Amino acid sequence: MRPAPNRHRRATDAARRGFTLVELMVVVGVVGIGMALVTSSIDSLLPKERLNTGVREMTAVLRDTRSQAIGRGLEFFIEYDLTEERYRRVTPFVLGGGRFDPESDEESERVFGEWSNLPDGVEIESVGMSGEVYTDERVFARFDPRGAASDHQVVLSQPQYENYYTIEVLALTGTFKFHRGIFLREAPNDGDFE
Repeated sequence: MRPAPNRHRRATDAARRGFTLVELMVVVGVVGIGMALVTSSIDSLLPKERLNTGVREMTAVLRDTRSQAIGRGLEFFIEYDLTEERYRRVTPFVLGGGRFDPESDEESERVFGEWSNLPDGVEIESVGMSGEVYTDERVFARFDPRGAASDHQVVLSQPQYENYYTIEVLALTGTFKFHRGIFLREAPNDGDFE
């Protein structure tokens, strides 16, 4: 025969299977502290990643604009709007078809690409072109059908973290160089060619 179960023992075991309110509060507190640490770690990594994303996205638009100029055998432009922190492609076409003619067509008839915005916290610090530095206006850079481009440097920044990155577009080849920090090339002078 089996011994009769101890009812007192069964009630105690059932009470021990659950969590007390204090134990639950400790677990929630530990999870909260863990989440705070993970969130702060992610936030410290995101600023640089946002700047890198801005550089990659702008470079992709620049490369594609150069490719369009070469592939179509026509002159394309990039318009940098330093006031609004954005940029877009300017095509040689007009709405409804045909090529843009500055003598007979209105600028509003020209086909423009969509504005590209930079990631949150990233700004266009400046655009350097032909020895001039532009900081608060619209600047146009040209890409021609042979692959050449307006020699210019675009400095992207994160003012809150004092991070800077420069995309340099080389004149003869239309290719790119990348520089951490601020890099603005001076315009050549007569002494450079002696």
